[in-house]
Amino acid sequence: MKTILIPTEDHDAMPAVLEAARLMATAFDSYMEGFAVRPSPGTYVTVEPVSSLAISGAFEPDTAKEAKAAFEAFMQAHKVPPGGQAPAAYSYGWPRADAAEDAYIGSYGRVFDLIVLGRPGPAPENPRMPPLESALFDAGRPVLIVPKAVPKIIGRNVLVAWNRSTEQAHTNSFALPLLQRAEKVTVLTAEGGATTGPSGEDAALHLRRNGVNAEALTIPKAERSSGEAIGELTLEHAASLGCDLVVKSAYTQSRLRQMIFGGATRHILANAAVPVLMAH
Repeated sequence: MKTILIPTEDHDAMPAVLEAARLMATAFDSYMEGFAVRPSPGTYVTVEPVSSLAISGAFEPDTAKEAKAAFEAFMQAHKVPPGGQAPAAYSYGWPRADAAEDAYIGSYGRVFDLIVLGRPGPAPENPRMPPLESALFDAGRPVLIVPKAVPKIIGRNVLVAWNRSTEQAHTNSFALPLLQRAEKVTVLTAEGGATTGPSGEDAALHLRRNGVNAEALTIPKAERSSGEAIGELTLEHAASLGCDLVVKSAYTQSRLRQMIFGGATRHILANAAVPVLMAH
């Protein structure tokens, strides 16, 4: 994770996003690049009715100068040096002068190892959903989703939400550099809430063979098995185990199905109190 992209907007979670990116860059000696992101012209605010997540945003004037000033002030306050060319080192850059629309995240993000964004919320001061959707569905890279609370530690005690899916296997692979550094990794599987595939113990064994201190934890089917309930259980166990990071695949079910029937991804996006590493 040597290159980190930070799409920058004016919302409540931005200080936490910057600090989470800095913690990751400190761990991996990474280059961090910011740019100002804005909604596409003509978009408007709508709210997904079940989770109350804002899925679009009203067009606002280009605030690239203000975003750049805030980004650079943060980096300078934490004594992060300006970046140069290859190879990557602990540094930052802001090469783009103008703000870019949401779709740019999905395109430009393909040449970064990690994208860091705030967790979406329904209020105007919260992060919007379109930047996250662009990153998850178009970049093909992992996304670190950060709540409003500024994290002190990321990746020391990790919960992997194993649902046996291809998407989760991809997410585990993206997360491997983090998992190898963790002191403790819990591979959580909820019976009845997973697709057909390897067990949680199989997934934990795979991680152990890759140098990860991983143990499996399986929840009996009798407890709860709906998609939204699996999301609740995931966050409950993350809290009870003192985890500082959740590794979770995004939208194993379709977004429409999750909107209508509920889903783990939707619940976690709406409620996570710790950073979540997601990929699709």
